[in-house]
Amino acid sequence: MSYILKDLTQAECFAVLEQSRFGHLACCKDGKPYVVPIYFAYAKAVIYSFSMPGRKVEWMRANENVCLQIDQHGTGKGWTSIVVDGRFEEFPDTDLWRNERLHAWSLLQKHFDWWEIGALKPQAQSTASASEHVFYGIFVREVTGRTALSVE
Repeated sequence: MSYILKDLTQAECFAVLEQSRFGHLACCKDGKPYVVPIYFAYAKAVIYSFSMPGRKVEWMRANENVCLQIDQHGTGKGWTSIVVDGRFEEFPDTDLWRNERLHAWSLLQKHFDWWEIGALKPQAQSTASASEHVFYGIFVREVTGRTALSVE
Protein backbone atom coordinates (compact mmCIF):
# COMPACT_ATOMS: atom_id res chain seq x y z
CA MET A 1 0.00 0.00 0.00
CA SER A 2 1.18 3.51 -0.73
CA TYR A 3 0.05 6.97 0.26
CA ILE A 4 -0.43 10.33 -1.33
CA LEU A 5 0.66 13.01 1.13
CA LYS A 6 -0.92 16.45 0.72
CA ASP A 7 -0.44 19.73 2.60
CA LEU A 8 -3.76 21.27 3.63
CA THR A 9 -4.72 24.86 2.97
CA GLN A 10 -5.51 27.11 5.92
CA ALA A 11 -9.20 26.89 5.04
CA GLU A 12 -9.01 23.07 5.11
CA CYS A 13 -7.19 23.17 8.46
CA PHE A 14 -9.84 25.44 9.97
CA ALA A 15 -12.58 23.16 8.63
CA VAL A 16 -10.97 20.21 10.48
CA LEU A 17 -10.73 22.31 13.65
CA GLU A 18 -14.42 23.19 13.41
CA GLN A 19 -15.35 19.50 13.14
CA SER A 20 -13.00 18.30 15.88
CA ARG A 21 -13.33 18.33 19.64
CA PHE A 22 -10.41 16.24 20.92
CA GLY A 23 -6.68 16.86 20.62
CA HIS A 24 -3.33 16.81 22.37
CA LEU A 25 -2.13 20.03 23.98
CA ALA A 26 1.61 20.63 24.40
CA CYS A 27 3.06 23.20 26.75
CA CYS A 28 6.59 23.80 28.00
CA LYS A 29 8.19 25.08 31.20
CA ASP A 30 11.89 25.34 32.00
CA GLY A 31 12.74 23.52 28.77
CA LYS A 32 10.56 20.51 29.62
CA PRO A 33 7.63 19.61 27.35
CA TYR A 34 4.30 18.33 28.65
CA VAL A 35 1.50 16.89 26.47
CA VAL A 36 -2.07 16.18 27.63
CA PRO A 37 -5.37 15.25 25.98
CA ILE A 38 -8.10 17.91 25.95
CA TYR A 39 -11.62 18.42 24.70
CA PHE A 40 -12.14 21.75 22.98
CA ALA A 41 -14.46 23.85 20.86
CA TYR A 42 -13.25 26.06 18.03
CA ALA A 43 -14.70 29.39 16.86
CA LYS A 44 -13.21 32.36 15.01
CA ALA A 45 -9.48 31.62 15.49
CA VAL A 46 -9.85 30.66 19.17
CA ILE A 47 -9.77 27.17 20.65
CA TYR A 48 -11.80 27.09 23.87
CA SER A 49 -11.23 24.59 26.65
CA PHE A 50 -11.65 23.92 30.36
CA SER A 51 -9.47 22.50 33.12
CA MET A 52 -9.11 22.18 36.83
CA PRO A 53 -5.92 23.69 38.28
CA GLY A 54 -2.87 21.49 37.85
CA ARG A 55 0.40 21.13 35.98
CA LYS A 56 -1.03 22.03 32.57
CA VAL A 57 -2.57 25.29 33.81
CA GLU A 58 0.49 26.18 35.90
CA TRP A 59 2.80 25.64 32.93
CA MET A 60 0.60 27.59 30.50
CA ARG A 61 0.44 30.47 32.97
CA ALA A 62 4.26 30.45 33.08
CA ASN A 63 4.67 30.15 29.29
CA GLU A 64 1.76 31.22 27.08
CA ASN A 65 3.19 29.48 23.97
CA VAL A 66 1.32 26.25 23.33
CA CYS A 67 0.70 23.78 20.53
CA LEU A 68 -2.39 21.69 19.82
CA GLN A 69 -2.32 18.60 17.59
CA ILE A 70 -5.50 17.06 16.21
CA ASP A 71 -5.66 13.89 14.16
CA GLN A 72 -8.43 12.18 12.28
CA HIS A 73 -8.48 8.73 10.77
CA GLY A 74 -9.57 8.78 7.16
CA THR A 75 -11.07 6.13 4.99
CA GLY A 76 -8.95 3.02 4.76
CA LYS A 77 -5.59 3.69 6.34
CA GLY A 78 -5.55 7.41 5.57
CA TRP A 79 -5.22 10.16 8.15
CA THR A 80 -5.30 13.92 8.66
CA SER A 81 -3.19 15.84 11.16
CA ILE A 82 -3.52 19.50 12.15
CA VAL A 83 -0.96 21.40 14.25
CA VAL A 84 -1.90 24.72 15.83
CA ASP A 85 0.71 27.13 17.15
CA GLY A 86 -1.07 29.33 19.66
CA ARG A 87 -1.08 31.59 22.69
CA PHE A 88 -2.77 30.62 25.97
CA GLU A 89 -5.15 33.12 27.56
CA GLU A 90 -7.02 32.38 30.76
CA PHE A 91 -10.60 33.61 31.25
CA PRO A 92 -10.82 34.25 35.01
CA ASP A 93 -14.19 34.48 36.76
CA THR A 94 -14.27 38.29 36.84
CA ASP A 95 -16.53 40.93 35.32
CA LEU A 96 -13.83 41.78 32.76
CA TRP A 97 -13.74 38.21 31.40
CA ARG A 98 -17.36 37.17 32.04
CA ASN A 99 -18.48 37.38 28.39
CA GLU A 100 -15.51 35.37 27.10
CA ARG A 101 -15.98 32.77 29.85
CA LEU A 102 -19.70 32.44 29.04
CA HIS A 103 -18.90 32.18 25.33
CA ALA A 104 -16.41 29.36 26.04
CA TRP A 105 -18.97 27.56 28.19
CA SER A 106 -21.73 27.97 25.57
CA LEU A 107 -19.54 26.36 22.90
CA LEU A 108 -18.19 23.58 25.10
CA GLN A 109 -21.50 22.56 26.68
CA LYS A 110 -22.91 21.54 23.29
CA HIS A 111 -21.17 18.20 23.93
CA PHE A 112 -22.37 16.16 26.91
CA ASP A 113 -18.87 15.16 28.12
CA TRP A 114 -17.02 18.46 27.50
CA TRP A 115 -15.82 18.72 31.09
CA GLU A 116 -14.67 15.15 31.73
CA ILE A 117 -10.95 15.25 30.90
CA GLY A 118 -10.50 18.72 32.39
CA ALA A 119 -12.25 17.80 35.65
CA LEU A 120 -10.72 14.39 36.34
CA LYS A 121 -7.83 13.99 38.77
CA PRO A 122 -5.92 10.79 39.57
CA GLN A 123 -6.64 11.21 43.28
CA ALA A 124 -9.38 12.97 45.22
CA GLN A 125 -8.82 16.62 46.14
CA SER A 126 -9.91 17.90 49.52
CA THR A 127 -12.59 20.58 49.45
CA ALA A 128 -10.31 23.04 51.24
CA SER A 129 -7.66 22.79 48.50
CA ALA A 130 -10.10 22.86 45.57
CA SER A 131 -9.80 25.85 43.27
CA GLU A 132 -12.04 27.35 40.64
CA HIS A 133 -12.63 25.84 37.24
CA VAL A 134 -10.33 27.30 34.60
CA PHE A 135 -11.75 28.31 31.24
CA TYR A 136 -9.15 29.31 28.68
CA GLY A 137 -8.55 29.99 25.04
CA ILE A 138 -5.77 29.20 22.65
CA PHE A 139 -5.52 32.07 20.20
CA VAL A 140 -4.36 30.64 16.87
CA ARG A 141 -1.12 32.14 15.52
CA GLU A 142 -0.52 29.57 12.81
CA VAL A 143 -2.20 26.39 11.65
CA THR A 144 -0.76 23.73 9.37
CA GLY A 145 -1.96 20.32 8.33
CA ARG A 146 -1.39 17.29 6.19
CA THR A 147 -3.47 14.45 4.97
CA ALA A 148 -2.41 11.03 3.77
CA LEU A 149 -4.67 9.22 1.35
CA SER A 150 -4.10 5.52 0.92
CA VAL A 151 -3.95 4.19 -2.59
CA GLU A 152 -3.86 0.54 -3.44
